[in-house]
Amino acid sequence: MGAALLDNLGRVVRGKGEALHLALVAVLSGGHLLIEDVPGQGKTLLAKALARSIGGSFRRVQATPDLLPSELTGVSIYSSGTGAWEFRSGPLFANVVLVDEVNRTTPRTQSALLEAMEERQVSVDGTTHPLPDPFFLVATQNPFEHAGTFPLVEGQRDRFALVLELGHPPRLAERELLLGTGGTDELEHLRPVIDPPLLAEAIRVVHAVHCAPAVADYIVEIGARTRSAPDVRLGASPRAALGLLNAAKARAAMQGRHYVLPDDVKALAPCVLAHRLLLTGGPDLSASAALVRSVLEDVPVPRDRSVVGDASG
Repeated sequence: MGAALLDNLGRVVRGKGEALHLALVAVLSGGHLLIEDVPGQGKTLLAKALARSIGGSFRRVQATPDLLPSELTGVSIYSSGTGAWEFRSGPLFANVVLVDEVNRTTPRTQSALLEAMEERQVSVDGTTHPLPDPFFLVATQNPFEHAGTFPLVEGQRDRFALVLELGHPPRLAERELLLGTGGTDELEHLRPVIDPPLLAEAIRVVHAVHCAPAVADYIVEIGARTRSAPDVRLGASPRAALGLLNAAKARAAMQGRHYVLPDDVKALAPCVLAHRLLLTGGPDLSASAALVRSVLEDVPVPRDRSVVGDASG
């Protein structure tokens, strides 16, 4: 299924195989995705292609300073006909939700995403409303624009499973786009390869992938090393460690394995942990990723049969 999804997305988003792979890791891990990149790199295209590939609903929100929390979650409206309050759902009620330029909206509105991302529900006027299953949120922000923005607080960034940069496509892929291969034209013809219930079941299967105690210890040690690093004010939280484990499980499943290897953890640690770290000099994604890579070089990697454990049993 992972290969089919990856192939389907690659028909639309050209020349960005590694970024698409990471996006699918975020989806299958049951987490959410933060994309830090300049405009025009295909962020909206990726989110729409993903929604079409899973046969699910898609909503896009353009974040602005005057965006209200109720414009995300929905509102209760009094009906004179029935004499009762009726809930009108907001754009969060979709399988795939894109919040574009999330750091342009106020912390109050950003906080409305916390319950949705963590609990898969929203609360309006004291009533809880479950979101569709699966629910996947893609948020974007431009790392080079700071005027008129509200940086995501640590608790908000910690809710994203991965952060990635799409970057510019290779010259050949850009040439293909100019000549009509991929892009929005291909999106119109994209067909689902799975449906939302099947994806929800796949996420549950991914969470059941085996992790040996030695690999769990490896993840714990990586997180502990980020917290004790001299240039770090805020290191990886237990939620970050769990996010790294789930991402590693997703990578293992996509490679046809029912157990996690240390290589899964090493491959994903920078993009899972970097955005969650707060350095003494302030948030810096590149510097944080470099710090995580240095931690990976220092932490001993379990290499014996203990990394598989009783997965075959």
